[in-house]
Amino acid sequence: MHKLRRYIINNFSILFLSIFLPLFAIASVIFMIKLATYTAVIQLTFLEMLKLYVFVLPEILFYTLPVTFFISATLTLFRLSNDNEMIVVFALGIKPGFLIKTFLKPAILLCLLLVFDFFILFPHATVLSSNFISYKKSEAKFNIKASEFGNNFGNWLLYVGKNNEDGTFGDVFLFNKEKNDEILINAKKAEVINQNGILKLKLHNGEGYSYTASSLSQIDYETMIINDMMKTDLHTYRKPLEYWLSKDRANSKRHMFITDTLLSLFPIISLFLVIAIGVVHVRHQKGFVYLYLFISIVLYYGATVGLIDVIGFYTIPFVFIMSLGLGYFIYNKKILARF
Repeated sequence: MHKLRRYIINNFSILFLSIFLPLFAIASVIFMIKLATYTAVIQLTFLEMLKLYVFVLPEILFYTLPVTFFISATLTLFRLSNDNEMIVVFALGIKPGFLIKTFLKPAILLCLLLVFDFFILFPHATVLSSNFISYKKSEAKFNIKASEFGNNFGNWLLYVGKNNEDGTFGDVFLFNKEKNDEILINAKKAEVINQNGILKLKLHNGEGYSYTASSLSQIDYETMIINDMMKTDLHTYRKPLEYWLSKDRANSKRHMFITDTLLSLFPIISLFLVIAIGVVHVRHQKGFVYLYLFISIVLYYGATVGLIDVIGFYTIPFVFIMSLGLGYFIYNKKILARF
């Protein structure tokens, strides 16, 4: 029995990897395209794009692993059936329950991993990603181009003569016009400082002029700092529970929590269907396996999403019990009745 269990698990592992890697690659490409849309708003280096990809990695794994498990476990049994190995197994007096027990351990381990992923890792990665994008957006609001008119820093019109090699700017002029006076400031050197999401323009060695209808004044300075209060909207949380219980985007989090909980339980819920769909009579049922896989996934996810707005958190026990009961009914009628 141990060798048989090992043989099934080995076949399952090979098939799992062969399905997971393409799904993971496709999901990664989709998310990378989504991340690339941020470059229309903010400037990202390759390392920054890689950092954002790491932030969405838990989400990619969460949505690919349960589907991969269901498909690979079913196709493992389907291949064994196709080679008439399942007939030999049942002819030796081994009950279908043995197959349930064989896949139960990896299903439980995967469920625990998925719960840890969405409940612990996902909030942390989401907050880090959101804060990083907000930080980059605050920088993008101040995008200086040398030798071009139309640059702005808050309420100031800004002209930069040149970009220095050390990242600073040279020959800088700022102009601000109000109702009663006009202010002109020039500096030989300027640098941008982003301190906790607040942009500051630090000017070195220049003059400032203030003009009104009745007076003209001038000052000389060595260092001047102009603040632009573009505060970055940063999110903080100490524990995952705080993230899920916070009122920020509460409705969205409720939908996500219900959906992700049921997806986390999917490997265990689908065990009866795995056996019912995977163990087939090759002559009569060969062409329907992939159709049954597709219908099962669509119905499960569709029922989850469709019932959230109707019964709220009761969706979790309702879909869990109904899916498990329906799966056992099909398993009992199709497998237990025959073997």
